[in-house]
Amino acid sequence: IYIDPCLTDVVALKWPDPARGPTRAIETPLLPSDVTNASVVICSHEHIDHTDCFTLAGIAIASPNARFIATGWAQPELDLANIDQSRRIIPQLGQTIDLGVAKLNVVAAAHYQREHDPVKGERWLSLHLDWGTVNFFHGGDTIIHPGYMDAIRQLPPVDIAMLACNGRDAIRDNNDLVGNLLPSEAAWLAQTLGWDTVIAGHNDLFAGNRLPAEEVFGGMRRIAPRLRVHDLQPGEMYLYLR
Repeated sequence: IYIDPCLTDVVALKWPDPARGPTRAIETPLLPSDVTNASVVICSHEHIDHTDCFTLAGIAIASPNARFIATGWAQPELDLANIDQSRRIIPQLGQTIDLGVAKLNVVAAAHYQREHDPVKGERWLSLHLDWGTVNFFHGGDTIIHPGYMDAIRQLPPVDIAMLACNGRDAIRDNNDLVGNLLPSEAAWLAQTLGWDTVIAGHNDLFAGNRLPAEEVFGGMRRIAPRLRVHDLQPGEMYLYLR
């Protein structure tokens, strides 16, 4: 199962002019063509660092049986990736999708606000994956919004989560870089909901949209000093046992 894979320098590929946007700050740990084992690819929203059409196109060829789960808002990017309609699933709130090895439920996220379209559905999604013995939560891009924590509580208790905790500020807002949870908010969310471990995410791909590591982990420790927090590195294999 691959979530929000971004394995190309998608901004540079779409807009070669460097003034149009940032380039990758880290090397990709593998190429889209290397992903030969995908059964499911999930995209939390249509922003191109989460729904990278070049990555999706490569995975679709390398993993011909993979299904692609993405919002109605992200369908144009799947069109660009030449993903056949028969391989697509648009997730809905309240719907459990059986992935074979796990069950997927989605929660409405807010980047910065929750957005719903009567045709395209929810724009921003958080993802809950239930393996039966371990439950994983991927926040996507979000802040804590009214009803968010209550919606998460309706699902099986989360063991481990990946949260976008690169924060937000007026400077980035002015540059059209929409931020996410503050590290302190991510820690409070995890602590309040009783989660065991948090992987700090969304803080390394683009140099201009990140916080220094000491701010991320210091901010989380200040709120929840006993919370397990992991700093995942590109290409690292991380095994979680419960």
